[in-house]
Amino acid sequence: MRGRPERTVLMGDPSHFSVRGGANPHTRTRWGTRRRVDRDRAVAQWHSLKSRLEELGIRVLVVPPDPAQPGLVYPANAGFLSRVDEPEPLSHKTFTLANLLPTRAGEKPHYRRVLEQAGYRVAETEKCYRFEGEADFFPVGDVHLLTHGTLERQRFVPALRLPPWKRIYGFRTDIRIEPLLAPTVAPRPILRIGLRLEAHYHGDTTLCAFGPGRRFLLGYREGIDPAGWTQLQEHFGDRLIELREHDALRYAANSFTYADEKSAYLVMPSGVSERLRDEVLDRGVTPVVVDVSEFLKKGGGSVKCMIGDLGVISESASS
Repeated sequence: MRGRPERTVLMGDPSHFSVRGGANPHTRTRWGTRRRVDRDRAVAQWHSLKSRLEELGIRVLVVPPDPAQPGLVYPANAGFLSRVDEPEPLSHKTFTLANLLPTRAGEKPHYRRVLEQAGYRVAETEKCYRFEGEADFFPVGDVHLLTHGTLERQRFVPALRLPPWKRIYGFRTDIRIEPLLAPTVAPRPILRIGLRLEAHYHGDTTLCAFGPGRRFLLGYREGIDPAGWTQLQEHFGDRLIELREHDALRYAANSFTYADEKSAYLVMPSGVSERLRDEVLDRGVTPVVVDVSEFLKKGGGSVKCMIGDLGVISESASS
């Protein structure tokens, strides 16, 4: 008989949170300078999110801080766990580490150390392919979505405006990694979805699965290429809820889903509309709103970016 499943997540201590690389449009001013973080406010917001998760009965593993790696506060990029929603022992699951931007590549050994100490098996994939974990590769209903976009060398280029330059950011995951990921989720099929707005540079900023079985999907049409949106409509039908611009800009898609045997919740960033919260509630899911605005406005990541999903674990199983 299986032991009682426990939902576990990964969070990164915010003691050294700052903008160092400035690698997405939220991290820089219109003049291209990196934004300054209100550290005290960020720390308070982080602890509030952690407390809300623990109140829901979720176990939180914390990655210790490193002053050289301020991006550790966004462990959704750390990688992904196979069979994430299956209530099985750790021995049946593998965490595959991501291949992050050069400015964040130093985070990998920190994630590996914490995960291995907690008993997770850890693997890596081909380092020649950029891949940013469950931020771009995540389950929705009976499929996995793999979101991707054009990879760019991040740089400033001239522009006919004030200021007379703009920053090129690009996206984060190389579509060529799909054949390497497919065996980890087989026999589940993978839907490839293209992204097109640099301010929504990861799939988990435009799309959010929620509810029991992750069967419902929030989606921001403007952040997804037309062919990808058509795919989503055809596959999910009325389970796809289109986000309005007000909610999309507040990263409503960057929410964290949690369901236990009795209830389902969606932990959402503050500022989302009452209309959207009602749409979530109408589907039998309770919205839980938290303020993590310092992480979005300065770092470009909201609730889900701050949470690495380590899924459901059952520590005992029948032989």
